[in-house]
Formats: sequence, structure tokens, C-alpha cells
Amino acid sequence: MQSSQSFFMRAALQEAAKAFLIDEVPIGAVVVKNGNIIGRGHNVREFLNDSIGHAEIMAIQEACNNLQSWRLIDCQLYVTIEPCLMCSGAIINSRIQKVIFGARDPKAGAVRSLYQVLEDPRLNHQVVVEEGLMAEQASNIMKLFFKQARQKRRKKKETGNFN
Repeated sequence: MQSSQSFFMRAALQEAAKAFLIDEVPIGAVVVKNGNIIGRGHNVREFLNDSIGHAEIMAIQEACNNLQSWRLIDCQLYVTIEPCLMCSGAIINSRIQKVIFGARDPKAGAVRSLYQVLEDPRLNHQVVVEEGLMAEQASNIMKLFFKQARQKRRKKKETGNFN
């Protein structure tokens, strides 16, 4: 079980690397059903000027298209960073069975950090949650991205080039 979970999280990390390459916050996600990846996504908010261009949303949309259904019953979502409130809502609404995420997001995480939306018994659907799979790798790519972003901002400030 752990080796297949690692395989899918590595696929999510590959998606995060794609986001990194286009200057997006490096979060990646894959939707899995019956041991097959049916949806992939990485952040594209800046690239598409789309406020809902989160990795989870992109992966869910592709999975829905592949299954020709908005219900992702018996599917699992692997995501590098803890989903936000918007993505958690999409996870619940798409009826994903299980979410496996790498690292927590203390500023926006809605699964463990700020809220526990996915397991809230007041909602019509609850999701099984596992956390910590390949958390160090997920956290490291985020740290590198934000370190480089701070360096770029500093350089622009020093040169007076704000474009």
C-alpha cells in the first residue's frame, strides 16, 4: 500500500514541479481510481489569470471529464500541500473518498490546520484523510519557490525595475 501511495504522491510532486517551472506556487495533485491516475493538476492561477486555478480543482475537473461524471466515487486525491477551503469544498462536492496530502498549510489549510472541513459530520459527505506522505519533499519545493520569489522581489526593488 505504501509503495503505491508513494508512486501517486511522486506523480503529484511532478505536477508541483510543472507549476514551479511556470512561476506558480508549486502544488500538484492527482486523482486516482482503481489504481489509475484519471486526473492531474498543478497551480495555474497566475498563468491563466484564474482565481480557481488550483491544483486540486484542475485534477478534479480532468477526472470528471475522464469519467463523464461529476461524482468521483471511489476516487482518491493525492495532493502535495493541504487543500484550502475552496478545494475542500470541491473535494466534498465531487464525492472523493479519500485525500492523502503531504505537508500542512498553516495559513490556508482547511483539512487539518485551520479547519477540518473534510471530516465535518454536519456535511452530507465526509472524506477519509491521511497526511504526511512525502511531506518533506512537498515542503521543500514550497520553501525553495518562496525563497526564490523573495530574492526576485529584492532584486527588483534594488534595481527599481517593478515590471
